[in-house]
Amino acid sequence: MNPLVELDSLTRLFPDGLPLTAHVEHIPSALTPEPYKSLLVHDKHMTVTMESYHGCSVDVRVLEERLDGDDYCRKILLLKSGTQTVVQFGIVRLHLHFVSPAVRDEILAGQIPLGRVLINHDVLRQIDLGAILKISPGPELIEHFQCQSGEITYGRLATIFCDQRPAIDLLEVSAPLPV
Repeated sequence: MNPLVELDSLTRLFPDGLPLTAHVEHIPSALTPEPYKSLLVHDKHMTVTMESYHGCSVDVRVLEERLDGDDYCRKILLLKSGTQTVVQFGIVRLHLHFVSPAVRDEILAGQIPLGRVLINHDVLRQIDLGAILKISPGPELIEHFQCQSGEITYGRLATIFCDQRPAIDLLEVSAPLPV
């Protein structure tokens, strides 16, 4: 996988928004600074990792979504539960034929973060970290994160395998944090 091609593929799913990034660089996982390294360089769900880091549960806000047969895409924010504080931006491309009808319904309802849905339904899953990205936010991320132009944050591209089948492609970007 070429990370920048995969990033472009995911961001093109929602072409009508403001530019997501001003600059992106694929970096080796080992060069990811803390606390981003602990947040991104692992094979766990970001929902659980963000909850642990921020010390609270997270809520999902679906910004945009598309459903074409069994292919479902959505652009989301994760927020500290009960607040408007954004901790993560994400784009998800799911192949719903790999999950049960109950999991499909809960995902499409958009009320619970994807990772939590998969965990709650005990879907056998493996997360394959594809790439770490060093990101200079563009207008859309600046708006969501309420950060300044020129700030740096980090994200990751990953694939979730459900029952050993590649079912979900992800872009997950952490809100800027003190390094």
